[in-house]
Amino acid sequence: MIRYQVGDVVRTRKPHPCGGDQWEVMRTGIDFRIRCLTCGRVVMIPRPKFEKSVRAIVRSNDSDNQTDK
Repeated sequence: MIRYQVGDVVRTRKPHPCGGDQWEVMRTGIDFRIRCLTCGRVVMIPRPKFEKSVRAIVRSNDSDNQTDK
C-alpha cells in the first residue's frame, strides 16, 4: 500500500477538463483533497477512487528523509 502525504504531487490516469494531469495532495484520510496544478481547482474524492486514479507520484514530500544540520 502506497502512503500519500500532504504536499505530494501525483499524475492521474485521466486528465482534468482543463488539460492538466498533475495534482497536489492537500489532505489525506478517508477523503483526499487535491488541487489541480494547471487551473487551481480543488476537488475532494474518496480514497478508493483516488488510489485507482493515480498513475505515479511525480514529487514526494518526504519530510522523514530530510535532515536538519
